[in-house]
Amino acid sequence: MAACALAALALGATASAETVQRGGVRVQVDGEIAPKRLPRHGSAPVRVSVVTRIAALGGAPQPKLRRVTIEINRDGSISGAGLPACRLSDIQPATTAKALAACRASLVGKGTFAADVSLGSRVRMPSSGALHAFYGRYKGKPAILGHVYGRTPVPSSVTLVFVISERRKGRFGTVLTAQMPGAGGSAVTGMTLRLDRVLKRGGKRRGFVSAGCPAPRGFPGATFPLVRTRLDFAGGRTVSTTVSRQCRARG
Repeated sequence: MAACALAALALGATASAETVQRGGVRVQVDGEIAPKRLPRHGSAPVRVSVVTRIAALGGAPQPKLRRVTIEINRDGSISGAGLPACRLSDIQPATTAKALAACRASLVGKGTFAADVSLGSRVRMPSSGALHAFYGRYKGKPAILGHVYGRTPVPSSVTLVFVISERRKGRFGTVLTAQMPGAGGSAVTGMTLRLDRVLKRGGKRRGFVSAGCPAPRGFPGATFPLVRTRLDFAGGRTVSTTVSRQCRARG
């Protein structure tokens, strides 16, 4: 159905979250889709949220996340048709207010971003900021530009570029891929994202994210893999998780 990499601006992981521990790293991924009642045939606008939390185990340093890959169930899709494309240069660097002034018409969702920032060899400080997701293009490809602005330890902004691609075969169709910022000694500790933009064209509602319920004929609903994530860390460590959810079919 759809992904990406979270409820309002701070959705906490729930008991249904998938947790994986590997190589001294614990990754927790949660996701939701609404509404849960969806067309058996065709698709309808949906709101999709994903939460990712990362922690080191046994007192080890916070692992440095380098790359995020989010794969979306093929019964869902992302489409930026009808939306103006925000340019990376319009929002980076910029405050949240300036980013919205430049690209509000391209806004497709919101979230949060948190990191462990190094202020010296032994001093580290948690840092977080609001994330605003804009539809855009990057090197000629469709993308979600996740603009983050925080004030701790100093005012700063960064934009996470999730390039959108399509896979023709397999259980997952749309793929979002982003390289994480690696400046200084910062390490990502958590990220939330909710995609919920709905457009009206010709009297009909169309979602930036749309989905159907893959229930076989005669069955009232289905359990399906909503999203599969892969996190690549410095040093070659990789952690993968799959979050499954349920839907009810109509029609």
